Amino acid sequence: MTDFYDQLAPFYHIIYGDWEAAISLQAAQLSQIIRSHWSEAHTLLDVSCGIGTQTLGLAAQGYRVTASDLSVQEIDRAQQEAKARHLDIRFSVCDMRTAYDRHQAQFDVVLSCDNSIPHLLSDAEILTALGQMYRCTRPGGGCLLTIRDYDKEPRGTGIVKPYGIREAAGKRYLVFQVWDFVDEVYDLSLYFVEDDQQSDRATTTVMRSRYYAVSPTHLMQLMAQVGYRSVTRLDDQFFQPVLIGTR
Repeated sequence: MTDFYDQLAPFYHIIYGDWEAAISLQAAQLSQIIRSHWSEAHTLLDVSCGIGTQTLGLAAQGYRVTASDLSVQEIDRAQQEAKARHLDIRFSVCDMRTAYDRHQAQFDVVLSCDNSIPHLLSDAEILTALGQMYRCTRPGGGCLLTIRDYDKEPRGTGIVKPYGIREAAGKRYLVFQVWDFVDEVYDLSLYFVEDDQQSDRATTTVMRSRYYAVSPTHLMQLMAQVGYRSVTRLDDQFFQPVLIGTR
């Protein structure tokens, strides 16, 4: 998993049609959810921040954000992006399964977005991460997770998930995923086909990882198991289902 995100760090923004617009939109949507359920929230911990897609926008909204990720390269990129935007965010390298061990603090809201939790390949690993997130959540504070709705995803092999054509730095990219399932775990291959539009050859970069297709309902049960109360699913408020719970 670490190698996957280290490789992805310089390409990550290309996944989005407009990464800057996505940063602003996602921050507005997440902030609305946070304000609706924890109106006094000010301090946030993002335990899977990547290159900062959610973290940067939430910091720009005025939250005091602490952020961590297991990828050194993604944290380096996130720090550069925050510096370019004059945002004060505390970044560090940390696996979400050791979030409290690393941060040793409680926050108003702890979040993990963009389908990061399913990188943990068993209920036991997810419970470890959620337990650490629970310890990082102040009493009365919340947990916010976003994941794919795996109940609606087909199972099989050779399943193609296209992002489409992207333009960046004078180059054109064809970006797509391929999924291969074995039971409820699938191998994911993420392809960036790079065309410099000046030659008759293209360069393909492929990155590989593995996911557990945990259903939102089951993940909600795991959230409740570690102690979160009033666990709720929110639809149509973000590009993925949002699961929230309160400590």
